[in-house]
Amino acid sequence: MTLLVYGAYGYTGELVAEELADRGRDPVLAGRNDVKLGRIGTRLGCETRALPVGDADAHLDDVDVVLNCAGPFVETAEPLVEACLAAGVDYLDVTGEIPVFETLARRDDDAADAGVTLLPGVGFDVVPTDCLAAHLADRLPDATHLSLGFEPHGGLSPGTAATALGQFADDGAVRRDGRLVAVPPGHRERRIDFGNGVRTGVTIPWGDVSTAYHSTGIPNVDVYVPMPKAARRLLSASRHLRPVLGAEPVSDALQSLARRFVDGPDETERESGRAYVWGEARNEATGETAVSRLVTPETYALTVDAASTAAERALDGDAPDGYQTPSTAYGPDFVTDLDGVTRTDDA
Repeated sequence: MTLLVYGAYGYTGELVAEELADRGRDPVLAGRNDVKLGRIGTRLGCETRALPVGDADAHLDDVDVVLNCAGPFVETAEPLVEACLAAGVDYLDVTGEIPVFETLARRDDDAADAGVTLLPGVGFDVVPTDCLAAHLADRLPDATHLSLGFEPHGGLSPGTAATALGQFADDGAVRRDGRLVAVPPGHRERRIDFGNGVRTGVTIPWGDVSTAYHSTGIPNVDVYVPMPKAARRLLSASRHLRPVLGAEPVSDALQSLARRFVDGPDETERESGRAYVWGEARNEATGETAVSRLVTPETYALTVDAASTAAERALDGDAPDGYQTPSTAYGPDFVTDLDGVTRTDDA
């Protein structure tokens, strides 16, 4: 069984490639830059294939699973998925981008007919929050509303920073009555105990606004991150700058600067960092609520473990066909089976 890691020389892709090699999975490393691939391939003793995503269909004849680590995924996911569907190859990625989740969800029938798994979001986006959502839905099966949140500790990789800047001019998003609804950035604030003290959280367009509905059927979903007062004011002010920030030359320049000057967390930060995840399911009619929390390793450390483990399980045939989320593919306890993750439930 052969696993191809696309984007293997990016910050996250290289960490994932190293982990899979350490696990004895001997991944094929792929991406556009032959020189960068050669450096990593030589160091890890792995085969390399230099190819743009548009040519992937010519390189998958001997591949069983593709793990895409190359963002922005709104640009790489669709051509790789098309190639995977044509070749009968399972597709996984570490995206957190709502448009990618929604696009792949619409290919559910195509994937099922092809006998292919489409499983985006197998990193910190969205494994912890998605599995917590499914766990909460099990605790409160008649929930009508789901709120999720997380407090990460650590920096961003160059690719993640570039993706975030590329979306800076976009609206926020929540799910209402089963539909995705655009809202202003940070449109709602809430005081939340993420597990390490109470913070003021604001809504963000996190991937669970898409995936949690598919995982749980709960029709109303929002996601929060804590922000200090000054950052909340800046977020509010940014609404007036969105036409400028969304202009293609400005957006491209910001993303280029991020890729050039942003560094991801180093090994010490990945080993020592922690992230705190909170979730609340509630039934608006009865007033019943269920609250659960996770403590996880640092976000990139969790991503490496989750993506590698999900890819291994796909290689071993342990992934259902069609569009999946982490919890529909592997269950709510997938996240607690990862190293260093604990879950607690409020009474």
